[in-house]
Amino acid sequence: MEYYVTKNQKKLRCGITTGTCAAAAAKAAASRLLLGMSLESVLVHTPKGITAEVPVSLSFAEENRVEYSVVKDSGDDPDVTNGAKIAVCVMYLQAWKDKEFFFQSEEAPYLFLDGGTGVGRVTGEGMEQRQGQAAINRVPREMIFQAVREICELAGHTEELLIMVRVPEGEELAKKTFNPRLGIEGGISILGTSGILEPMSEKAIVDTIETQLRKQQAQGKTKLLITPGNYGQSYAQEYLGMDMTDSIKCSNYIGETLDLAVTYGMTDVLLVGNIGKLVKLAAGIMNTHSRVADGRCEIFVVHTVLCGGSKELAEKIMECINTEEILRLLTESKLCERVCKSICGKIHEYVSRRAGSGVRAAVVLFSENFGYLGETVNAKAVLQELKSEA
Repeated sequence: MEYYVTKNQKKLRCGITTGTCAAAAAKAAASRLLLGMSLESVLVHTPKGITAEVPVSLSFAEENRVEYSVVKDSGDDPDVTNGAKIAVCVMYLQAWKDKEFFFQSEEAPYLFLDGGTGVGRVTGEGMEQRQGQAAINRVPREMIFQAVREICELAGHTEELLIMVRVPEGEELAKKTFNPRLGIEGGISILGTSGILEPMSEKAIVDTIETQLRKQQAQGKTKLLITPGNYGQSYAQEYLGMDMTDSIKCSNYIGETLDLAVTYGMTDVLLVGNIGKLVKLAAGIMNTHSRVADGRCEIFVVHTVLCGGSKELAEKIMECINTEEILRLLTESKLCERVCKSICGKIHEYVSRRAGSGVRAAVVLFSENFGYLGETVNAKAVLQELKSEA
């Protein structure tokens, strides 16, 4: 089953994430191990609501373990992992296995998950995995566990199983990613928040944003909620109580989205997102993609010093590999609230300048681990305007 989207008046074929690949391979391996079924494809239910039929290939089958693999298909916008083999071995968990760094399923506590060759391992703090665990993100973990649990329930199986994900080319592929800078060593991450990989060219994204804004203008709307992606949308809905029906995902193109908001007559704009991306706005960086600019550590250092932080603290911040680690240092130094307020002040300055006098633009910052961090001076008023128009 193939899935398409239309962007910039072109029909583009979507691909699947590494998380979907791993879930498919895991399901096939469990089917062979527990049910004796040899499969050439499996169905995977993705968080996007699309059921993907994924081709699978048997690597080996032994009495106590089976491995299947999937060749990743990234669709019409191939990424660095396009064509990579994602292999998953499902095996009976031996008593001698050390479970310290394994992930364990909450719904099926007899299922454990880990990464093998070519799957990165977290070496620092601030990631969603603990230090020492495999770089398999939360949504892919849930997909993998769900896929194997389905087979276990069919087989009436409740013995402990270990699901091991490996990517033979992963270590080489990781050199082309930002994993080494994030403190993830030895391979790639298993990713995907929706399970489906949509083509993401810059022009297509900006054109899509413009189409959405044109539609809102035609409906008489003048208040706009934007988020960089899924995490921002989840936060805005869960913690701010926002209706996400007409919200817009701007990805990294914050400056372009603000420009379009002005063009299409928006009077109030609220941007909600993770500080790891939006802290760049405090330096006037309006395209937040890491290939355009970073500077996160430098921005935090400047505001830390302005808020009375020591030279020693500034040096530690410069050595951090992600913003979660920086926030931990600032919290321990009792400077987090002041630094975030200072950063929000600068963000307000740059965002207001880009939006111009005709648009009241506001920003709310949060962190996955630290929650709400701060907002620009006019955020509450804009939030109220958005809720009143909904």
